[in-house]
Amino acid sequence: MSIESKTTRSITLDFYSLGDLRAIVEERPRLALDASVAEKIDAGAQYVQRKAQEDRYIYGVNTGFGSLCETRVKADEVETLQYNHVVSHACGVGDPVSEDVSRLVMLIKLLTFRTGHTGVSLETVQRLVDFWNHDVIPVIPKKGTVGASGDLAPLAHLSLPLLGLGKVHFEGRIVPAAEALSKLGWDRLRLKAKEGLALTNGVQYINAIAAECLMDVGDLVGCADMLAAVSVQAFSASRTFYQAPYHETSYHLERRAVAANLRKLLEGSNHFELPTCNRSMQDPYSFRCIPQVHGAVRQAYGFAKTTMENEVNGVSDNPLFFPEQDLILFGGNLHGESTALALDFLAMATSEIASISERRTYQLLSGQRGLPSFLVHEPGLNSGLMIPQYTSAALVNQNKVLSTPASVDTIPTCQLQEDHVSMGGTSAYKLQEIVQNCWWVFAIELLTAAQAVEFNRGLRLSPITEGIVQQFRGEVSFLERDRVMSDDIEKAHDFLMHRAPAWVREWSLL
Repeated sequence: MSIESKTTRSITLDFYSLGDLRAIVEERPRLALDASVAEKIDAGAQYVQRKAQEDRYIYGVNTGFGSLCETRVKADEVETLQYNHVVSHACGVGDPVSEDVSRLVMLIKLLTFRTGHTGVSLETVQRLVDFWNHDVIPVIPKKGTVGASGDLAPLAHLSLPLLGLGKVHFEGRIVPAAEALSKLGWDRLRLKAKEGLALTNGVQYINAIAAECLMDVGDLVGCADMLAAVSVQAFSASRTFYQAPYHETSYHLERRAVAANLRKLLEGSNHFELPTCNRSMQDPYSFRCIPQVHGAVRQAYGFAKTTMENEVNGVSDNPLFFPEQDLILFGGNLHGESTALALDFLAMATSEIASISERRTYQLLSGQRGLPSFLVHEPGLNSGLMIPQYTSAALVNQNKVLSTPASVDTIPTCQLQEDHVSMGGTSAYKLQEIVQNCWWVFAIELLTAAQAVEFNRGLRLSPITEGIVQQFRGEVSFLERDRVMSDDIEKAHDFLMHRAPAWVREWSLL
């Protein structure tokens, strides 16, 4: 799509929600700075340049960095200082993050710059906007941040292309930034006082990964209710556990939401009337406690979402400049503790929603409720769906190990000047892996539940879930006898990834 044909979206001083970030990254409109934002950025930059001429210590303007904060730099070395800061901090390792994550980092960085408190120049901010609009997206190696002092290494790699260094995604390839700048006829930028530090400071990198994970987890929590509804019917579970009066006794609104989703999804089914239904209505916890477990995950998701939105809309940098009050204030807005704790909490919650899904899969394979062992004709000759549950168990085990919080650790850096760090980068990487594993576990539950539905004689599916199963059967056929199951799992995974987000929105399951 050409730049001219794109819609334009202005970066304003408004509060940006997770939905706003998702829309911008997915639709990739042309960006522009609102006039009020441009004015604030320019005022902040001019204030910094004036203060840089004074005979005083201003960290990151005319001093070294970290424990070198009391080492003064000469006036004619300011540009070199900022250049050296960026290139020396570009120490990331590993495979690059996705282009979408790099875009999210750029977008969140623009939200930090829009207030003018960081002292970055309008020219530098506009170049980042130009990068976005011309699809020149910095390549950021995945690993290397401790989530305090800012995400120094990843953000340095974000900044290198402004200097004609590093690599970028451009025209469908990863190329040297100098090549892209030459093709566009752009000169490399010469950074002014504070700009190198403004570019690398803050936790926009871990916030970007948090935002992407939250988009996925939002889809996962809605999808979990949908899958559970299919499993509930396949297992001939009771209906008492999701009735409204039962949940009106609880003050957990998220439990009520899950129960309401189940009532919507299961309307019209006769699963609770079948002779295979437990007569005492005491189903295993993986069924009976769906509202409590799924609801708790929703609580964690809501906490993480609120934390992340507050983070990306604030100013993550140090020092901060307040021209109207003639103030320069030094502090710790470069620390990612809030994000790190939220990511660790969400990792545990996402691991749990995968764990209860695997337990439902296990129950469906257990030969109970009139279902054959491992959901296949002639069990013994055929193993049926026995081994997909092993795969699910392996993924759930990995999730449990990855749920160990990273944020409880700290390794001091920079000669003890930075003696407590968040380790939010590790929290972010772990959550990414857990989310990916969760989709595979969900795929195996869907594969299993759809098979069980067809063995549950006399079952009348609800209209919503009948549509889901019919569509699924268009992609994955009933398992008559043993075949290569990894193919079925992959098809189920692709089916969920492509369809579930739309279903979650269509039926308002979030």
